[in-house]
Amino acid sequence: MERISLSKFDLNDFNLYNSLVSNEQVMKMITERSLPLEEAHKKFNNIILRNRKYDLYGTFKVYNNAMEFIGLGSLTLNEEKKEEAELGYMLLPEYWGQRLGSAIAEALIDKAIKTNVTRLTAVIDPNNVPSRNILIRRGFHSEKVCNIAGLPGEILSKTI
Repeated sequence: MERISLSKFDLNDFNLYNSLVSNEQVMKMITERSLPLEEAHKKFNNIILRNRKYDLYGTFKVYNNAMEFIGLGSLTLNEEKKEEAELGYMLLPEYWGQRLGSAIAEALIDKAIKTNVTRLTAVIDPNNVPSRNILIRRGFHSEKVCNIAGLPGEILSKTI
């Protein structure tokens, strides 16, 4: 039995999205700050546009078996390199340490395999050891550690 289910965010889901991006613990390893409401709305609107543009790619709500919203997963096509997509995920803190990040990563990799993408990337904070371990266990390797938009970043990739 699957541990999680994914469905694309739609216009009615802003509050779910905002519960993640307004949470300082969640955002500590992503932007080092929670997002103000206006910025969250702008990013959410971009997610909705991207979700409508592509059938196989997008940003997904993640629910556990109890149908509780636990986080998000994203599979974003690189529009400049159509053979590449970026994988990402966020979990609410109360669900950390339950191997749900692993379940999300596996579900997104499975989605990517059904597309024309041959390469997956992921960008993490190099200090986010749990996230790094999730990716390494799934065959990702580190390409480089660098500054990304002024924040510490590590780019990992996997050929599929």
